Amino acid sequence: MRTTLELVKTAYTTEQLPSFDLPQIAMAGRSNVGKSSLLNALAGRKSLAKVSANPGKTRSVNFYLVEPWQFYLIDLPGYGYARASHEERRQWARVLETYLSHTKELRGLALLLDCRLTPQKIDRELAVYAMNINLPVIPVLTKADKCKQKERQTRQNEWRDILGQTPLLVSAQRKSGLNKLWRALILCATGKVVEGEVMEY
Repeated sequence: MRTTLELVKTAYTTEQLPSFDLPQIAMAGRSNVGKSSLLNALAGRKSLAKVSANPGKTRSVNFYLVEPWQFYLIDLPGYGYARASHEERRQWARVLETYLSHTKELRGLALLLDCRLTPQKIDRELAVYAMNINLPVIPVLTKADKCKQKERQTRQNEWRDILGQTPLLVSAQRKSGLNKLWRALILCATGKVVEGEVMEY
């Protein structure tokens, strides 16, 4: 089945955040976690989301319609970008908090975590915040191709101890783990259990 992503709305402030009737899944992570690359891999396209060598490129909330599953995948601004000004970081935090806490259609948070790093405080804080507002978390370890098997296992165990569930392993470069991630996103958004391949290459 051909799963597609289409950018339908971009918001830079809380006032610009749209209201949609369909379910939504947010995708968040540190500014260098590889979120844009993963979005492009999930879409099977090279330039749906802009990829930059400089972290912090995504400074907007981008709404992607997922067909044929009828839900939105929301690309949130990367956090923890050291070179951003204090005011920029405050604005991103306001937008992120407003979106996560006030979006009635939000069904879950795909939390992207760098497989090469031990659990970071800022990631743990976002995970705890989501759980405190009863928002299901889908933990995803990115850049799995850059880690050896032992390191991947260690990272999964560390996050399992923190979150109570084992993170998915994905690699945008090698396109590994994408169908498992799609199935998790679809289940969280729609409640539908999908077997087999979700995307075509």
